[in-house]
Amino acid sequence: MRIVKHIIFTCLVFCLSESIVAQHLPQYTQYMLNDYAINPAIAGKNKDYWECKSNNRYQWVGLTDAPRTYILSLQGPFRNRKMGIGGTIYTDIVGPTRRVGFQFAYAYHVKLTETLKLGLGLSAGLLQYSVDGSKLLLHDPNDQILSNAYQKAYAPDFGAGLYLYDDKLFLSLSVPQLYRANLKFFENQTTKNSVLEPHFYGLVGYKFNLGEDFKVEPSVMVKYVTPAPIKIDGGVRLIYQEMIWIAGSFRSNDAISATLGYLYKEWLMVGYSYDFTTTRLKNYSSGTHEIMIGLRFKNVQKNQESKPKD
Repeated sequence: MRIVKHIIFTCLVFCLSESIVAQHLPQYTQYMLNDYAINPAIAGKNKDYWECKSNNRYQWVGLTDAPRTYILSLQGPFRNRKMGIGGTIYTDIVGPTRRVGFQFAYAYHVKLTETLKLGLGLSAGLLQYSVDGSKLLLHDPNDQILSNAYQKAYAPDFGAGLYLYDDKLFLSLSVPQLYRANLKFFENQTTKNSVLEPHFYGLVGYKFNLGEDFKVEPSVMVKYVTPAPIKIDGGVRLIYQEMIWIAGSFRSNDAISATLGYLYKEWLMVGYSYDFTTTRLKNYSSGTHEIMIGLRFKNVQKNQESKPKD
């Protein structure tokens, strides 16, 4: 009976989730707090510090072999501070499949006006996509395609992006998996159906002042990858003294989310979000949890010099 439940849950996940059937890239809720993970052009946008962030997502808790995603990123200014560099390491586990990879990014920032800037970025890396055949129940036990217990495929991974921004406005356009690399699991494989599809991300937001202490930041992100339909993420973040924030968001045909966050003394950032599933998976799952932890590495000497003397 346990095996039957496993098969049912796996089928539900693969049939009801567009992000698994039609997309290769994982999704996460706190993209506003780790926007560099989706756009290499953001590397080095903050000129005064480097930033390290970790996103840990546990999707559809309660389902057997539900998706789990872990992202670790580091980025900051480089040399004359018109340039930025960064790197990302990620792991995405869905049922019997696992995606592991790393990327390096370079960005160049151009000053368009006194306040408006434009960042242009490129990323390059390598990913490993694997399938654990021991977790699959085959209709034909003698199937040669999945005769090995664990199969791997490697592929180069490239991306590009641009980022238009000032103190309040930001517009992000990026194309992860720009190169349609073929995932070759077998030496004699001749088909080219397993390829990395380019993704198209568009993100726009604006920060409004509500008095001296409060700010509100609405944002909308549009995601597209063929042949899946367009997905839209929209949300609003309320910020108190650039230190505490609460946010609410929705993801079309997927979930609504609530987020809490705190920035401690401008160097330690912690965020937690919970997704309420809106599809039929809510009958089998208790929801999705995501934890974000970030560290800022500031120039201590510069900060001390900038402080007013008694």
